[in-house]
Amino acid sequence: MSTFHGLEMAKRALFAQQGALYTTGHNISNVNTSGYSRQRAEFVTTKPYPVPSRVQPHIAGQLGTGVKIGTVERVRDQFLDAQYRAETSKYSYWNTMSEALSRMEELINEPSENGLSRTMDQFWQSLQELATNPDNDGARAVVAERGLAVAETFNYLSKSLQAIQGDLKDQIEKGTVEKVNSLLDQIADVNDQIQKLEPHGYLPNDLYDDRDRLIDELSEIINIKVTYSKSSNSPNELEIADGLASIEIVDESGKSFDPPVKLIEAYDPDNQTDQEVNKLEIDFDDTGTLVSEVRVGSTTVFDDEHNDDMSILGSIGSFTALIEANGYVDEDGNAVGVYPEMLAELDKLAKEFAEAFNAVHSSGFDMNGDEGKEFFVRKDEFDGITAESITVASEILDDPNLIAAAVADKGSRNGENALELTKVFDNENIDGLGTSPRKFLTALVGQLGVDAQRANRMTGNTGILRDQVDHSRRSVSAVSLDEEISNLIKFQHAYNAAARNMTAVDELIDRVINQMGLVGR
Repeated sequence: MSTFHGLEMAKRALFAQQGALYTTGHNISNVNTSGYSRQRAEFVTTKPYPVPSRVQPHIAGQLGTGVKIGTVERVRDQFLDAQYRAETSKYSYWNTMSEALSRMEELINEPSENGLSRTMDQFWQSLQELATNPDNDGARAVVAERGLAVAETFNYLSKSLQAIQGDLKDQIEKGTVEKVNSLLDQIADVNDQIQKLEPHGYLPNDLYDDRDRLIDELSEIINIKVTYSKSSNSPNELEIADGLASIEIVDESGKSFDPPVKLIEAYDPDNQTDQEVNKLEIDFDDTGTLVSEVRVGSTTVFDDEHNDDMSILGSIGSFTALIEANGYVDEDGNAVGVYPEMLAELDKLAKEFAEAFNAVHSSGFDMNGDEGKEFFVRKDEFDGITAESITVASEILDDPNLIAAAVADKGSRNGENALELTKVFDNENIDGLGTSPRKFLTALVGQLGVDAQRANRMTGNTGILRDQVDHSRRSVSAVSLDEEISNLIKFQHAYNAAARNMTAVDELIDRVINQMGLVGR
């Protein structure tokens, strides 16, 4: 054993406590850094003296040689990370769906003074007034204008819904898909940096945090599962190293698809295969609006002939919610989704109401004694009557006397056909609707309210669960200033004690060197 063994041991203690103080300072510095995990210096004893060997000194027991920092590792629980990401995907799905439905509710705006229901009621009231005063030019003009107001309300709702649908499409294509691919590139880049460091025995804690933060962002968009593998076969790689992250898409219950849909497949040290990144790609149908195909690399996860067991629609996250809200083409070629279905229902209501109204109107007679013309027609650039194309015939707008308010056998100045026109609103025998126009609209608005309420409720519920898991995760990983201040005091006292130990050893050595060997002088 060296004469300076005590000094060396005290020096190691100083360096170890100093390193722990630096680690504590790093934690305090990053107390408000998003995604940062607190780090902890793990002390280990250095090899004792004597080391077991064939030429070891024959003494009872071993003498300690001091302390060193074995590793500086971050405090993180991957199980809580997985839970948080799963709950984040659910919350993001329902929150995105809630926002899409809320925009639709604001647009439909029922019940209100400006909604479609109120506009139709005003049209009905004008017909009632016309039935009472068929000779009144003002009443006829009001009917024409109120009918046009109904048509324009249909037009406005249809165009506005299509505009929002266009926003959703842009959000899918330019916001979500591009963001996913950017996150994948960043995660792959961090993987590459980690792969270069871990084989040399390093723990790149800050890189781990960067990668986890990026993965958390990705989990908001797509439901994913993360697995970790070793960076290399190097004996220097620490067992506690996180390794390289591979990421795959999973369904709503967290199960892998068959075959697995890998977004990132990490470097394989056994087979020397490079890291593979599979980008997200999306195609739209001929209209440029509905999603027709989604691919991850060369793997199709949705198309118009998709298998439900291998579809991105079986997953969760904001990406799936956007597709379901915007609309997609199903295996039968139909447009499915929140907005296309609402547009289809409005088209059905406009068409069936217009045709039923026109049938009654054509059976009556106008002020000139002529048979009634079609009251509602399509705009010239469209093939048929829809919510977007419905309008009032220009002849009737120009000359309200063409409104067929009369029946044939009572002259041209009675209002009985106008009374029949009011009955169209409550006619429950319209085949295309299955109920009356009023009830159809009420049911449509009611279903929208139920769907929006459910989305809002699920957003709240999943948000609570996500916050609970996040609280548990932060209780493990987040920096506590109270704890770090305690550590500062603890390591400071340990450092002072090590310095005092060095002083004591220095005095011993000074006694040997400077104050011994004076006998006989």
